[in-house]
Amino acid sequence: MISIEARLARMALRGDQEAFAEIVGLYQEKLYHMAYRMLSNRQEAEDVVQDTFLRVYNNLDRYDETMKFSTWIYRIATNLCIDRLRKRKPSYSLDAESSDHEGLDGYSMIPSDDRTPESETLLSETQRIIHQAMDTLPAKYKSVMVLRYLQELSLQEIGDVLGMPVTTVKTRVHRGREFLRKKLERVL
Repeated sequence: MISIEARLARMALRGDQEAFAEIVGLYQEKLYHMAYRMLSNRQEAEDVVQDTFLRVYNNLDRYDETMKFSTWIYRIATNLCIDRLRKRKPSYSLDAESSDHEGLDGYSMIPSDDRTPESETLLSETQRIIHQAMDTLPAKYKSVMVLRYLQELSLQEIGDVLGMPVTTVKTRVHRGREFLRKKLERVL
């Protein structure tokens, strides 16, 4: 039996714009949350979601209906996030003055996150610490940890999304947890 998403993909491939709009409606928020957790930047997460749907639309003819549609779309979004993480420049000390911007330190150059005082109080200190620790994970662990613990995908689904064996996923989850444990032991 063909899934609803596969049926929508077929219809969109034949030019049905409403069918593609339904696909966007089904996945837009989920992909945004995943991308935001991986990138910790709202603008980049929005860009990844937009790029994901553009790639989905342009490659609908390549979608293999024997594969879960969610796996296919998550793979595209995750790969785009990983590409962005790899392209980022190495981080520098926030206290060091920038040679490009005389008299400015790293703190003054951090873009605003548009957080309100109300939303800031909703985040507990522990959540912030955990999210900060997640941000320091290497990309290969971060993608697995976000998919496992924030998107709640099974190990098999993560393997399908990332195109790797389940044993590799298990290893990366284990190493990611160890990395976080060591990081959080120093902070908490």
